[in-house]
Amino acid sequence: MGDTITGNDIIKAFEEWCPKHLAFDWDKVGLQIGTLNKKVDNVMVTLDVLENVVDEAIEKDVDLIISHHPIIFKPLEQINPDQPKGRAIQKLLKHDISVYAAHTNLDVVEGGVNDAMAKAVGVETTSPLLKTDKEKLIKLTVFVPADYADALKEAIHQAGAGHIGAYSHCSFSIDGQGQFKPSDASDPFIGEQGKLEKVEEKRVETILPQRLLKPVLQAMEEAHPYEEVAYDLYPLLNEGRSIGVGRIGELPEPMTLKDFSEQVKRGYDIPNLRVVGNLDKKVKKVALLGGSGEKYIHLAKRNGADVYITGDMTLHPAQEALEMGLSIIDPGHHVEKVMKQVVKSYLDARFNAENKQLTIYESNANTEPFQFLYNQR
Repeated sequence: MGDTITGNDIIKAFEEWCPKHLAFDWDKVGLQIGTLNKKVDNVMVTLDVLENVVDEAIEKDVDLIISHHPIIFKPLEQINPDQPKGRAIQKLLKHDISVYAAHTNLDVVEGGVNDAMAKAVGVETTSPLLKTDKEKLIKLTVFVPADYADALKEAIHQAGAGHIGAYSHCSFSIDGQGQFKPSDASDPFIGEQGKLEKVEEKRVETILPQRLLKPVLQAMEEAHPYEEVAYDLYPLLNEGRSIGVGRIGELPEPMTLKDFSEQVKRGYDIPNLRVVGNLDKKVKKVALLGGSGEKYIHLAKRNGADVYITGDMTLHPAQEALEMGLSIIDPGHHVEKVMKQVVKSYLDARFNAENKQLTIYESNANTEPFQFLYNQR
């Protein structure tokens, strides 16, 4: 049986992948209800925190909800249990269920909502549609006995260090001589306590994004033979990859707008969607943005997209897209539900890789408000 896991443990691990600083400044992310200073056995991942989701969490004895859409976005004037939101909040507090929201940061992060949406419909080789920042880069320099240099380099590269553009496993090594004297309190791998030791070592240098610093250092520590590892970290002015919301990429082969729309329905597991454009037109370059993205139709067009997938399209932007020759597929806002599997998979990998320590549920409660009625012929 594993050690006790707290809410702080879970969110600390989650934010190593999806930090709050990636969120837009107007967003409301992080802990919204309850405390993280408690033992957590059951987590539920959900798109929305509506009352039926809270009821499901109570039934499953959930301790922590991780949601995409914040339950508290605008300031609350009251918490009234006669109203649905007030009743949901009352139930959460009564049953000691904490709520944590990851919104636009989960949209931006690599492997988050928009990457999952692209993968689900077969869009490949994506980059951000709206660039908001550049990854911060760090140079790692570590000194290691020559015989252990290759194993150490492989370990830190597997943890994500050493990527430059289209190249991986990038590093630089030079030979040198390390010197140290183990103290009486030490347990040296090489040398003896109280005696000066000189060792043939290699200076290994590589580059990594700041977000991967912790796993890379952990891999370095585990692969290094010394009790105390000598290493340096240098923040770089070099710009890393662009990060941002939305994605733009390509289909493996061109297909008609009609066929691609059917592929989108299957990929997002939805019964219907709205389409703007000539259904017989071939499309290949695809832009997409989860949620409400109609204000980015011009950006999608400028980036050469044939078709743009986003939710909550209204009349006049749809007309404008039609006139400029940009096809639109509106599968609704609720297709962001892809985040449930993404977050569950990440947490399972972090906490349940060796033994079952944490139960993680995907919410089954339906929070899609729209229904589709069809003419009977």
